[in-house]
Amino acid sequence: MTTAPAVEPLTAWLDIDGAVGILRLDRPPLNALDRAAQAAMRAAAERAAADERVRAVVLYGGPRAFSAGGDIKEMAAMTHGDMVRHAAVLQGAFDAVAAIPKPVVAAINGPALGGGCELALTADARICGSEARLGLPEVLLGVIPGAGGTQRLPRLIGPAKAKELIFTGRQVGADEALRLGLVDQVTPTDQVLETALRWARRFEKGPALALHAAKTAVDQGLATDLAAGLAVERSVFAALFATEDRLTGMRGFVSDGPGRATFDGR
Repeated sequence: MTTAPAVEPLTAWLDIDGAVGILRLDRPPLNALDRAAQAAMRAAAERAAADERVRAVVLYGGPRAFSAGGDIKEMAAMTHGDMVRHAAVLQGAFDAVAAIPKPVVAAINGPALGGGCELALTADARICGSEARLGLPEVLLGVIPGAGGTQRLPRLIGPAKAKELIFTGRQVGADEALRLGLVDQVTPTDQVLETALRWARRFEKGPALALHAAKTAVDQGLATDLAAGLAVERSVFAALFATEDRLTGMRGFVSDGPGRATFDGR
């Protein structure tokens, strides 16, 4: 008699609610992102990117914790060689979320620390509960953020503020995070997911290709100089003139006025 191998529980997956995908983290108690969770998160992000039913995405770790970051016990057992091999895989999981070609919002309750904060930084917007805590405490472990934090945080809040948070490893509460520009909105803890879903549902019937183009132009432009960024904008702007949505939007404007067009995402 043989015993079937144990199947590890899924720690991240995509739920689809109407036209909104909810990328859920579920590794109690604090959604530590071990290698299995990173792989599951990447798979869910790639599904969200590819599924034409999904027009916007919410990142959600549940009512108690967004994510307290990497699995420190797992990382403590890794050698230099292990991490040399894994670092690109780690960044790739987060890059897959950042590359979702649709509006993405992070719904943050409780801690969003280390890798959890870095995951929130991959989103286009961040909504947090009044009791949330955010930070990049990796320096207190003798390392630095390795999943995009040293690159995405300065682009969001400026290099001086980012360096202060990274150098000290300190955590900030919701109100300070809002003042810094680290989050965009603070709500009561029990309203975080509902508020994020409202944010996402604004794009359910929007021009999906134009939204993709806008995200591409902003994100790629931030990664280069102004002239190259303008070239990116020029390219994706012109490409939209080959879409049905562009015809729908412009003809609808002429006949019915602004904001009345119904788009098909083609």
